[in-house]
Amino acid sequence: MSYAIAVARFYEELADRLIAGAQRAFADAGEGEADVFDVPGAFELPPAALYLAESGRYEGVACLGAVIRGETDHYVYVCNEAARGIQDVQLRTGVPCAFGVLTVDTMEQALARTGGGKRDTGYHAGEAVLRLVAIRDSVGGPRRRR
Repeated sequence: MSYAIAVARFYEELADRLIAGAQRAFADAGEGEADVFDVPGAFELPPAALYLAESGRYEGVACLGAVIRGETDHYVYVCNEAARGIQDVQLRTGVPCAFGVLTVDTMEQALARTGGGKRDTGYHAGEAVLRLVAIRDSVGGPRRRR
């Protein structure tokens, strides 16, 4: 089985930490290293997830990134559309796509959720993909195509 990570690079340091967490989850499960695909920001994660899911090359996709609240409504639109889009991809394709996008108020909150341990969002996204693949496979759930 092969896995993919789609990562928003808007906050480079956070992206690297999220990737490290997800890769640990895949390694801990004995799945090896996932392929990593970069996008500019969280808004671009849904189409990247769709391309990866529809490629037939991946059992699941961990979608990673961070959106930090600012002084405008931009935060709300990006968070909502990233979440909706990623959910839509997995429901349409049958390929699990985890929502590992931090939606926080401050950089300090983001760093606290990417440092390993109980609040490691990248690791949890990798785990979510693995668990959903296991459930799908245990019930014989096929991948759906468009």
